[in-house]
Amino acid sequence: MNATISYLESVKKQFLYYKILGEKAIDQLEPEQLFVTVNEDTNSIAVIVKHLSGNMLSRWTDFLTTDGEKETRNRDGEFENDLHTKDQVLTLWNKGWDCFLGALDSLKPEQLSEIIYIRNEGHTVIEAINRQLAHYPYHVGQIVFYAKQLKNSEWDSLSIPKNKSNSYNADKFAQEKTIKNFTEEEFRRLK
Repeated sequence: MNATISYLESVKKQFLYYKILGEKAIDQLEPEQLFVTVNEDTNSIAVIVKHLSGNMLSRWTDFLTTDGEKETRNRDGEFENDLHTKDQVLTLWNKGWDCFLGALDSLKPEQLSEIIYIRNEGHTVIEAINRQLAHYPYHVGQIVFYAKQLKNSEWDSLSIPKNKSNSYNADKFAQEKTIKNFTEEEFRRLK
């Protein structure tokens, strides 16, 4: 398989996996828990979502033709909570992800070496994607970690549950060797 086609397919699956992880963490919380902060230097889950969405909309709107830091973006404002309901949080979450995944889906393998700009710094499309492949999971990890702390009852694990690694590995090694993206089984498990 062509490496650029394989790369695009792989990163799409990776991003979808992290989107689902964030949603599964948010789903386990009571609506008011999305707005909790432990001190002035921490962000609530709602604010993290607002920042992710703002970044996605800025970076991926007109991705190939305009700078990824749009003049209309108010990054500092992303860290001020003006959301009040879970529906508002999820609407913003979906707006950002829809923009981002739509842009990613529209890319052709031959565009991966094109140069785009973020704050006037040139990136190949691959570099821009990789930059976000580090950034978005970083924030999804914050959401998951925070949600686990806020959860008032038993947490439904989003990965291999504690003390289940041996049985998980035994199941994996009992199967024939295959070549596939790890997310294929994870999507089934998380649904």
